[in-house]
Amino acid sequence: MMRRPRGADFAPGAYVFPGGVVRAEDSEWGDATAAAAVRELFEEVGILLAREGRRFARDRDCAEVRAAVSSGSSFSETLRSHGLRPDLDQLVLLTRWVTPALLSRRYDTRFYLARMPSGQTVLAQTDEVSDWLWATPSRALSEPKITLVYATRKVLESVAGPDDVSTVLQRARSRTSVPIVEPRMIQTESGWEIVH
Repeated sequence: MMRRPRGADFAPGAYVFPGGVVRAEDSEWGDATAAAAVRELFEEVGILLAREGRRFARDRDCAEVRAAVSSGSSFSETLRSHGLRPDLDQLVLLTRWVTPALLSRRYDTRFYLARMPSGQTVLAQTDEVSDWLWATPSRALSEPKITLVYATRKVLESVAGPDDVSTVLQRARSRTSVPIVEPRMIQTESGWEIVH
């Protein structure tokens, strides 16, 4: 998880999962949303879900891609020039959230699961990330110092429990449909509340 900077437009100071928007270049890889997830994960925390044939990207590949992108090449262009492809098969769609209709700023967000590739090190981008941490869902949900937004909390609750990573991934892969969650905002005596 990564902490958003205090001055961020969305969820300032909260811990969230890496993410962002789909760009035109993402459609080059077939599934634009999954390709955007791979690109944003790399841009924000330096994890590169990509491969060359059967070989996964390593720290050296990450450094080369980062240097080329910093010099002005697009992410997709850089992957191709280094013989890499986003490994979309490593992503497992967990859920899809659409923000409540009453909000002026709306998102249609997919949450994916993936294993951290071996041979890579987290390298957070300080302009988008003020801190990062590895945490079990249970720890993230119970630690008072970890501020969570509603959707992040609910996604963590959906995978918290005694199951190991392999079981969680297998369960997500075996589903026949992915849940779409669209919370509603309701007025109560104490103010507005989000329910789903």
